[in-house]
Amino acid sequence: MLKDILYKVSIRSVKGNTDIEIKDLQIDSRNQIGDEVIAATHTTPDAISINSLLQKMAEAKCDYVFMESSSHAIHQHRIAGLNFVGGLFSNITHDHLDYHKTFDEYIKVKKAFFDALPSSAFAISNADDKRGTVMLQNTAAKKYFYSLKTMADFKGKILDNSLVGLHMMVDDIEVYFRMIGEFNAYNLLAVYGAAICLGEEKNNVLQVLSSLNGAEGRFDYTVSEHDKIVGIVDYAHTPDALLNVLATIKKLRKGNEHIITVVGCGGDRDTTKRPIMAEVACEHSDKVIFTADNPRSEDAGEIIREMEAGVKVIARKKYISIVDRKEAIKTAVSLANKEDIILIAGKGHEKYQEIKGVRSDFDDKKVLAEIFELLEK
Repeated sequence: MLKDILYKVSIRSVKGNTDIEIKDLQIDSRNQIGDEVIAATHTTPDAISINSLLQKMAEAKCDYVFMESSSHAIHQHRIAGLNFVGGLFSNITHDHLDYHKTFDEYIKVKKAFFDALPSSAFAISNADDKRGTVMLQNTAAKKYFYSLKTMADFKGKILDNSLVGLHMMVDDIEVYFRMIGEFNAYNLLAVYGAAICLGEEKNNVLQVLSSLNGAEGRFDYTVSEHDKIVGIVDYAHTPDALLNVLATIKKLRKGNEHIITVVGCGGDRDTTKRPIMAEVACEHSDKVIFTADNPRSEDAGEIIREMEAGVKVIARKKYISIVDRKEAIKTAVSLANKEDIILIAGKGHEKYQEIKGVRSDFDDKKVLAEIFELLEK
């Protein structure tokens, strides 16, 4: 019934959970229907909750619904029965192997979404991802690709990338965006492509995208007043995401600023990525502090020891381990010299830390701001 009054588009991405409602191209990065803000507990809710939300959206006269469909949701049939008019693939990285067991199975589950799209739908994929073509090879939907590096239906080129934002060419139109980094350039191209496939006019789409700020907890930076230390809070919780954000930081450096990374790994989740996360952090940072993320039912110290196993001998003098996350952030600030860059990775927008089944208030950005404030005194 809802298919007659709603367009449903699924944004497929492992990079995070930012649901966007577009109504007359006014974009909001909160989970919100009209004036009602809805708490999000899962990337993709259960089937009953999804249909309940769609009912509310229909009653609120929403024009479009953009929904991130997780691999768990696809595998567990949470989105069964929804008639999607389009799907978008951004990338696939090392994650969720605690659930899917193998990377091949993870890919297979994600691909199943596109395999199920009807011929009336559209499917958009990242041509620069090595699995971008594979994802669409068996879909009946109309295929489109976006790219920064090769010919594509939606083509972009980065002209400049700084802490001020991105200067890009998008389909031969010069545009300035407020977002930072190559990863955001890809995100912008993906959303641009989806909007065009939904019938929007390209100049209007680019005008709206150029006015958007980045999502909370994604390359979310603060600068200390006196020493101009740059503190960046980012949700990067996979090896690929961490590598991308560190690569972005390196490109933004003006001189010899040191990069200090604070990072941990979540408990009760994929354990195989822990040593890889540590290896990436040490290889691409000048100093690293391993700390607790959301240890959940696990011992935070044991998680850190599993991370330490991934550090190469040559890099062992680069890191220290501090279980207490607040102390780790405080130590990072104390180690920073003028204009150095601190990356606090893994939790991003989260406002809590979960330890032994208890969620306590914890906000990386707030903690960083408080420490910067004390530093100024």
